Amino acid sequence: MRKVKILTDSCSDLNKELMDKYDIDYVKMNTVYEGVTSPADLTWTPEEVHKMYNLMREGKRITTTQVPVEEFTKVFTKYIEDGFDIVYIGCSLKQSGSVNTGAVVAKQILAKNPDAQIFCIDSKNACLGEGLLAIEASKFAANGDKSAQEVNDYVISIRKTIHEYATVHTLDYLKRAGRVKGPAAFFGNLMGVKPIIIADANGEQAAFKKVKGRQKSLKEIINLLKESIVNPEEQTVYIGHADCSEEEVKSFVDLVKKEIPCKEIFVGYIGPIIGASIGPDAFVINGIGNEVTFAIEN
Repeated sequence: MRKVKILTDSCSDLNKELMDKYDIDYVKMNTVYEGVTSPADLTWTPEEVHKMYNLMREGKRITTTQVPVEEFTKVFTKYIEDGFDIVYIGCSLKQSGSVNTGAVVAKQILAKNPDAQIFCIDSKNACLGEGLLAIEASKFAANGDKSAQEVNDYVISIRKTIHEYATVHTLDYLKRAGRVKGPAAFFGNLMGVKPIIIADANGEQAAFKKVKGRQKSLKEIINLLKESIVNPEEQTVYIGHADCSEEEVKSFVDLVKKEIPCKEIFVGYIGPIIGASIGPDAFVINGIGNEVTFAIEN
């Protein structure tokens, strides 16, 4: 049986520490600023993080692209030639076409390598929700006794148990990028109202509810995860932020520790692809719970 390699993409927001720990690699999407296209690298430095989000604070527009065909071809070919089968866990198809592109490239590569397997999975998530699913896939495959088909089936069986809750200062960035659905989006910037964004059952970023004030919005996303998480004492809770202040991040983590008796907490940056859509000063929190059933009406 061939070894299994877990891949994800730039939307997963996994940092180098997590990718090394769980032996995960990723295919890169691109950011575009003032006509210059750059790979969306998840190993970016704090200085690079500050630079991008400060550009957005200044009103500059950063756009993104899906994973290019050439990137898929390079990475898929490398691992197939090294003797691996591949399970690629990609950003929700509601937010990126990368999974479909990956499937097309996979078909071409497998035509030349009939004994290999490549599975391309719609995670129904983005940000650290997608990353968390890749981590769970890696744990499942860690002993080397699972086939790529078994890993694929496992990921599909659990992908709707990933809970993602986010809050932003403004919905302007998400609306501009076409990344948020639902009537509640129209109330995001009125009189200090802060929107709560979730990944719904179909993989949409959905405006779920609204809360008055920044502090209440931060408490609300923690409370939502507290209500939905299962067996928190066995879990790592994953927190991402879009260049928030050290003081605010510490306060948020302290509140998570107080409210959710989790095994440990990971804190990282919201990466360049998700960040270009969600904007600076956002927070997101993720954990595993019962199946997500909420679906926004289109």
